[in-house]
Amino acid sequence: MSRTYEILKKPLLTEKAVNENSNRYGFIVAKDASKGEIKTAVEKIFNVTVTKINTISVTGKTRRMGRFEGKRPDYKKAFVTLKEGDKIEMVEATSK
Repeated sequence: MSRTYEILKKPLLTEKAVNENSNRYGFIVAKDASKGEIKTAVEKIFNVTVTKINTISVTGKTRRMGRFEGKRPDYKKAFVTLKEGDKIEMVEATSK
């Protein structure tokens, strides 16, 4: 079975990741996913052409609750640049 739908976990919907002027989109991806796997997953799911991928491995923060200490999970971000003219429809919030 293909891992296509297991690679992309959720989109990043921050102001920087969803910049209207650039053709870049951010995703939270599986920690063990390679750039090639991310590229094929995005191209297959959204029917677009990917030109560039930047990935970042983020270490989870250490948090305390009283005397107990815990850690948030580690995760991986991928910023995908698309070919000029391609677009992914993301959830858009309008502010009034």
